[in-house]
Amino acid sequence: MTVKFNDIRQSASLELLAKQLVEGFITGLHKSPYHGFSVEFAEHRLYNEGQSTRHIDWKVFARTDRLYTKQYEEETNLRCLIVLDCSSSMYYPADTLAKLKFSIYSASALAYLLHKQRDAVGLCMFSDKIDELTPIKSTASHLDKLFTLLEKTIEAASHSTKSTRVSTVLHEVAEKTHKRSLIIIFSDMFDGSEDPDEVFKSLQHLKHNKHEVLLFHVSDHETELEFNFEERPYEFVDLESGDKVKLNPGEIKNRYTTSLLGFHKNLQLKCNQLKIDFISANTRTDYFTVLQAYLLKRSKMK
Repeated sequence: MTVKFNDIRQSASLELLAKQLVEGFITGLHKSPYHGFSVEFAEHRLYNEGQSTRHIDWKVFARTDRLYTKQYEEETNLRCLIVLDCSSSMYYPADTLAKLKFSIYSASALAYLLHKQRDAVGLCMFSDKIDELTPIKSTASHLDKLFTLLEKTIEAASHSTKSTRVSTVLHEVAEKTHKRSLIIIFSDMFDGSEDPDEVFKSLQHLKHNKHEVLLFHVSDHETELEFNFEERPYEFVDLESGDKVKLNPGEIKNRYTTSLLGFHKNLQLKCNQLKIDFISANTRTDYFTVLQAYLLKRSKMK
């Protein structure tokens, strides 16, 4: 089963989309052993008749006169933080928001998959700073919160202008993620500092702190990497600064592609050196490619 980006119904919720993507062709591919409950309290749920009374919180009953059971965070095989670039460069192309939507739909499916396998997942959304950082949990209510945050990000995208500081944010993520985790990054890795070495240092920081790192380098390969446009005048707009320039693509294509492809290859080389899995994610491809890349990474960690 292959679900293509253009086939997605815009009215569908992220939760429904995630279920279709995951249950369609991933169910049964990954089996995890479970080890019961940890001692960490997670949340309260209303008591249903017929349930065991073992976990009823009698203190809450005394205050509210309603029966609630204590739910505990199940022991997990994996802790994962999905780091999502929500800067304005991810709004390209402006009419479809393809890069941002590609990343959000993929992140939603991965979050659903992690939850389904009883793994714990959290979400970090950033631009020039961390805009949202959730705890890493495995509860159903937490997953609902992640879907809500991601849906709101799509809705708000066209109404905001945000620059990027990838390196600054990844350094902060490395410091704030205290337990060893899988860090999955969705980004075009365009950093406002214009110093690629700073981006590489931040990735190295994550590895130094013993995290596993998986980078989905998100771009429209045809136009962003290969600069394939019709031979006619265009007005190009910087989505982060609003700067505009009018030119014929043929005038700068060779210099542009040499620079961008060089950056892309250098980023991939650095990731290989750091033992970071690098996936060149083309927004024009189907989601199976993205999810398959994740499954390959997951299988290596068994």
